[in-house]
Amino acid sequence: MTEIRETVILGTGCAGLTAALYTARAGLKPLVLEGQEPGGQLSMTTLVENFPGWPDGIQGPELIENMKKQAARFGATYEHAEVTRVEADAHPLRLHTSAGEIRARTLIVASGASARWLGLPSEQALIGRGVSSCATCDGFFFRGKEIAVVGGGDSAMEEAIFLSRFATKITLLHRRDAFRASKIMLERAMAHPKIELRTNTVVEEVLGVEEGEVKGLKLRDVSNGERSVLNVSAMFLGIGHVPNTKMLVGQVDLDDEGYIKTANNVFTTRHGAIVPGLFACGDVQDRRYRQAITAAGSGCMAALEVEKYLEEHGH
Repeated sequence: MTEIRETVILGTGCAGLTAALYTARAGLKPLVLEGQEPGGQLSMTTLVENFPGWPDGIQGPELIENMKKQAARFGATYEHAEVTRVEADAHPLRLHTSAGEIRARTLIVASGASARWLGLPSEQALIGRGVSSCATCDGFFFRGKEIAVVGGGDSAMEEAIFLSRFATKITLLHRRDAFRASKIMLERAMAHPKIELRTNTVVEEVLGVEEGEVKGLKLRDVSNGERSVLNVSAMFLGIGHVPNTKMLVGQVDLDDEGYIKTANNVFTTRHGAIVPGLFACGDVQDRRYRQAITAAGSGCMAALEVEKYLEEHGH
């Protein structure tokens, strides 16, 4: 007979590992499942300077490893398995994974959201070395530099405007001939003295792979085929994120982009009603802030609600 776990946590980013720490300290012996991106987006980040308690900063992978060890010290265990489907109407909950079926009285979904990338080999080689999908995380490192932002929606406009605090010039690149951002955001970007907007432009290559840092971008004008080089020290992607929620389609309420809808921060719902024992935290349900510290905070909230739920149900 399949063992019934008190709680299972999906994801090993800041949200999942904070939830693991709190539930482990509560004696719940959480099983933490690592998916396709162990460690979440921080595992692809170099220096993290905005996480409290590290005055000199800390490498993203090191921060994640410290959090894993801390939760393991109190009894959290880890397993590498990808969850393909969750049966939210089963009690206990049923998780179908690449390692077999798991049953759990409570489930914390902290599977995060994956940044959309251009898919260029040179881009992937320089993630964390001048290529970033988070302006608030990495913008400070490029104070006094010229940088590029790729995208055409509100996210790209917001990234460019935020980065203007640090950079001397931001070139906003969009592959289409018209931006899809809201009128107010587009007007703000167009009026900003540091921001230059270029349409019909795609990035073909990020330069600097051999040097280990971004040295520029090879661009192509899609309207006439002309190629050029843009001398920048960083490229920020503003083309959105994809929440990792495929295993929950039809089981909980998702918004139009696939993010989990939550009530009171961490309670999942189905047709507007709270789903018993199923909670969500971090970037999988937060499309607004997407910071390590806010993810950690919501992981704490989810864990506390799990403790309360299990107590109320006699476990």
